[in-house]
Amino acid sequence: MKRKLLSLMLVGTMAASMVACGGASSTDNASGEGADGAATAAVQSDDENTLTVYAWDENFNIPALQAAEKDYQEVNPDFHLEIITQSQSSDVESAVTLAAEAGDYSTLPDIVLFQDHYIQQYVTNYPDAWQDVDDADCDWDGLGAEKLSYSTVNGKHYGFPVDAGTAIFAYRTDLLEEAGYTMDDVTGITWDEFDKIGVDVYNKTGKYLLCMDGDGNDLFYMMLQAEGASQFKDGEPYFTENEKLVEIFNVVVKLAQDNVLYLANDWSDYTDQAIQGDMVAGVYNGNWIIPTIEQVKDNAGKWEITTAPTLTGAEGYASNGGSSLYITANCKKTDLAKDFLAYTFGGRSAEDGQSITYDEALTNGGVIGTCAAAAESDVYQQGVEFFNDQPIYADIVEYTQHVPTVEQSDYHYSAREQLATALQDVLTNGEDVEAALANAEQQLRFEMELD
Repeated sequence: MKRKLLSLMLVGTMAASMVACGGASSTDNASGEGADGAATAAVQSDDENTLTVYAWDENFNIPALQAAEKDYQEVNPDFHLEIITQSQSSDVESAVTLAAEAGDYSTLPDIVLFQDHYIQQYVTNYPDAWQDVDDADCDWDGLGAEKLSYSTVNGKHYGFPVDAGTAIFAYRTDLLEEAGYTMDDVTGITWDEFDKIGVDVYNKTGKYLLCMDGDGNDLFYMMLQAEGASQFKDGEPYFTENEKLVEIFNVVVKLAQDNVLYLANDWSDYTDQAIQGDMVAGVYNGNWIIPTIEQVKDNAGKWEITTAPTLTGAEGYASNGGSSLYITANCKKTDLAKDFLAYTFGGRSAEDGQSITYDEALTNGGVIGTCAAAAESDVYQQGVEFFNDQPIYADIVEYTQHVPTVEQSDYHYSAREQLATALQDVLTNGEDVEAALANAEQQLRFEMELD
């Protein structure tokens, strides 16, 4: 019962977390009712060629779904996708939770869009709410192993990825040059080398080489994943005995103390003041941060992206955020749903090197997919003027194929919160690192009811 109650509690958490993933929208759903997330539109269609889907964000996910509908109509002209727009991702979480608690899945559409970091909990808690897609006709190997690790439960595939949360490290090349460095100097380096470069950049330009929201601090997760490690081990918090996490924590402390890392007070400070307010020379986050960077038109042509530093100096690959599509228990046209999803987001239409789904999702919504074959299209291969004509979209898909698969947890965001608090305790209150991490681990274990 506790885990089911937790699902309800997570609804509020999700509303906040989606701000950091480009997923919230204030639009109403298809019924024309208020934007409180209660979908009153018909969740099923009697038409044999029509599927219904819950999704959020008219500027991001919705254009991707519209592109997929157009793509699939190339092979099934009678097909129609009825998109029932939700205000935010937590509305979908709530719909599944309420249906499961009531034991009545007839209130769900054929397909739902779900955040990656939460789906395993919902498949575990409500296994009867979903249909697996293990036998779908698509090349799973071409969609990125790390991305699929979220939607694979007990060895079975359940979802099709929409957007890659693959992380990028973006740098202002003009500011690097002012400090005497190039993109080559910040690619394939250790975090210690990064710190030294960052000190030079700050001393010569007054800009930080890295920034992060101090409250929603995703640095620990990304830096650790780039090392092929996790914050969890066998389902439990793995902080104090995790040598890599301890080392990374100390790196972050040093970066902040050396004026290399700017820790913003909140999300608005991070996006509006740090990134758009010309305070930084570098940004490390999921690629969904790109539109935020692009808001400063005067910096067009001054940014480029690369991989992240690591403890060893190997090029670092990580991911942060993203969603996938899942078929619900209420879907009666399962074969149609599987074929539609496999052809579009599963990448089957990209086998000839071009996919309407991937190309138009990118051009119309800024959605960067995970399919390796789709990245061969002209749309993905073209240079992006804002990023000095670098073909960043193809590069990001290439990064996606190298992101290590690490252990995930239902308590991902709770771990993020505890580690962010521990960092502030060290930087602001002078607490010992070992003690701060021990307290963070203890607090997380208490929340998970492990002690």
